[in-house]
Amino acid sequence: MAGLRVCSVLVTGANRGIGLGLVRQFLGMPSPPAWVFAACRDPKGQRVGVGTDLPFVGSAEVTDPASIKAAAARVGEHLGGSGLNLLINNAGITKLNSLDNETLENMTRIYTTNTVGPLLLGQAFLPLLKKAAQGSPGSALSCSKAAIINMSSYGGSIASPSGWDLMQIVSYRCSKAALNMLTKCQSLGYREHGILCAALHPGWVQTDMGGSIGQTPAVTVDASVRGMLNVLSSLAEKDTGTFLDWQGKVVPW
Repeated sequence: MAGLRVCSVLVTGANRGIGLGLVRQFLGMPSPPAWVFAACRDPKGQRVGVGTDLPFVGSAEVTDPASIKAAAARVGEHLGGSGLNLLINNAGITKLNSLDNETLENMTRIYTTNTVGPLLLGQAFLPLLKKAAQGSPGSALSCSKAAIINMSSYGGSIASPSGWDLMQIVSYRCSKAALNMLTKCQSLGYREHGILCAALHPGWVQTDMGGSIGQTPAVTVDASVRGMLNVLSSLAEKDTGTFLDWQGKVVPW
């Protein structure tokens, strides 16, 4: 991750799992970002796995436009006249339903969180991302300049629907497939502003979500996060609008 040099980063879903791992590793860098913002639904909740030293920006409910706009305003106040280099849309939920048992309620709730949330966050933080891009020398896209990274999943790959026999999770798969399309749309719409956009599959990770099917995932949070940060450090113009895994391999749409 030697090439990843950002002044500011915001991670959603930062109270546990991959989000918490990302924040901790950003803070633990030899030259950490000047601003590491952690956002989650309830920073004071019992599931927050950190101490008070973590720079939470307050509640950021990704399904609530007012909450998102308020979070963007707070981040803007902290940054003063500078912009936000990196937005990592990590917050997400799932529900272990089969195809026969899937419901309108679950489909709507999970799609709203996993797909609409990143859309709204991208819109709300766009002015700060544009400001960061404008303040970075050179025209080449990179995460050090300005970027939106959407945490997707191999389960959202239409070409290779991994693990169907293990877990159908139809609502989750559909939401991540839609998130991949959103990532492509963001890459097309925000490229002119100097903002790189990409989707990442973190691997099958040892988190509450990853272990919800009763089996132990193969990848630790630490390994996944370290791998993804290495990938972020290497992302360039050619990678905007792509879907990669935590080791930098292309994931089929």
